[in-house]
Amino acid sequence: MKNMATGRIAAAAALSACLAAGGVATAANSTRHTTPPVTGTVAAVSPQDDALARDFAAVDRNTGWQLTGKLKLDFTTYHTEGMVLAGGHIFLSAVQIIEPTQKYPTPQGGYDRTPGRGIGHVFVMDRAGHLQRDIVLGEGDMYHPGGIDSDGSSVWVPVAQYRPNSSSIIYRIDLDTLDVHKEFEVKDHIGGIVRDKVTGHLVGDNWGSRHFYEWNGQGRQIADWDNSQYFVDYQDCQYVPDRKMLCGGVTNLPQTPAAGGTGAVYELGGMALIDLRSHRVLCEVPFQQWSTAGHVVTRNPLKLAAGGDTITMWAAPDNGDEGNGTEILTYRATVHPAG
Repeated sequence: MKNMATGRIAAAAALSACLAAGGVATAANSTRHTTPPVTGTVAAVSPQDDALARDFAAVDRNTGWQLTGKLKLDFTTYHTEGMVLAGGHIFLSAVQIIEPTQKYPTPQGGYDRTPGRGIGHVFVMDRAGHLQRDIVLGEGDMYHPGGIDSDGSSVWVPVAQYRPNSSSIIYRIDLDTLDVHKEFEVKDHIGGIVRDKVTGHLVGDNWGSRHFYEWNGQGRQIADWDNSQYFVDYQDCQYVPDRKMLCGGVTNLPQTPAAGGTGAVYELGGMALIDLRSHRVLCEVPFQQWSTAGHVVTRNPLKLAAGGDTITMWAAPDNGDEGNGTEILTYRATVHPAG
């Protein structure tokens, strides 16, 4: 009990430090951009970038990440999706599955599976992880919240059907009042979103993060482009000045026949820094630390912050019904950015 209490205090303190710092959309009039392959040297950061962009560019496979805290959540969290630390709160999106989707033998009506049934949640907590409000989001078959982000005044939440090539609603939660605003709908599954603080535009990625969209504040599509990388599927992202997004994710890889074959998977975790101007992946690193339930830590909710030569990561990879339940894990790493 003593160790658990110490971990909870340490995690709450780390979260407090970070918090203290800190219509239907269509393709009409939009521009499709194809990201060219990266050739030669691409600068990961510029003098205009903030500490997180500079520090993350110094992360590599040898970076030593140390687990410094575990904050166990004492309420039902279901399947966690995205996380935000903002406005004195912790926001955690999750999906409650009532009826799982089922794959069709052959596609029907453009879908590869049934819609299933569920409930979308955004849990609002204080800095110590105590539940303050359960915000239920979604309509009809759109019940799956994805990765979420905050622009300092609002939290942005995509809620999609739990199947590819489907539809989504983009919601905005006011940080001060926690009022919910339905902003616009999208004709695709949107699994994560960030807001570009320079342009005011929103950038979202679809099922498996194979494709990106950019919308203005009214939900009109400005551009879309394919993800040129296949390292991991991004699950949760955040905006990083100047005009970048930092994403974490996972790829489930089949094993050798001796290790279980296609029925057993290896979770490869990773993170990527993406330029919102060129749409290029500027730097990309694997992450192989494991949760209490045995999941790679970047599996779902993930946020990072930087201070001096230290990067702090918060993640919540485990569902409420596995391992020790959902824990917000805190990791720290020392880096040596260029310049």
